Amino acid sequence: MKERGMIFNGGMVRALLDGRKTQTRRIMKVQPSEDFTPMNMALETDYKARWYTPGIVDNDGYLQPSSKEVFGVSNENEGYSCPFGAVGDRIWVRETWGVVSHELDEDGRIQPWKPERPATAIHEMPFGNGYYSGHAIYGADGDFTWGDDDGYEDGRSCWKPSIHMPRAASRILLEITDVRVERLNAISQEDAQAEGMELTGWRPTYSDPDSGGEVMTPYDNFAELWSSIYGDESWKANGWVWVISFKRVEGGAA
Repeated sequence: MKERGMIFNGGMVRALLDGRKTQTRRIMKVQPSEDFTPMNMALETDYKARWYTPGIVDNDGYLQPSSKEVFGVSNENEGYSCPFGAVGDRIWVRETWGVVSHELDEDGRIQPWKPERPATAIHEMPFGNGYYSGHAIYGADGDFTWGDDDGYEDGRSCWKPSIHMPRAASRILLEITDVRVERLNAISQEDAQAEGMELTGWRPTYSDPDSGGEVMTPYDNFAELWSSIYGDESWKANGWVWVISFKRVEGGAA
């Protein structure tokens, strides 16, 4: 079993904590050919990732089996290894975070900070050129009024980007339960819900079926979210993505 970090934005983190998000899609950095169809060992169409032995060309130009299995998708001509892990591997969530070490009491004396929001205790955690002790807090849980080194409020933000989150500060751990590939636009309504999306907008009611207005389906909301992160062109390109399903093993309600 291996662990890897993965970035999630604030909305995704809240969906993870609420138990609404059990899937994530990540673009395949190396895109398959236009006519790519993944197959299993029986040469049947199969979009599910699996362990397989890729072929390599030896010094004499002959195709030989590799000495190492990889987890991914392939057919007779192409193969792609999943960089996010295999079933059973774990993903620790990287999110916007910061560290609070102390606060001031009524007499202006420095005291250890007592969390009134979700927090992870850390002690001498290496970061940058130094070490942090105190509590890691998370931007997804709402705003926070930061203080200067003496504990007084000074209006600045000490939130740190998710990409810089170390493992020790992470509060959410996921276990991969399934991996497959598909075209981005092929996401179903059910899978859009598994991505944490919901039905929004006006809907007809049983008492007044003509009262409905425009409705944003989970699919629509996923498309809008994707475009807001990666751009409209990414959605229109309809590239291949890794579809990673998971269960939460740490963080949030069980």
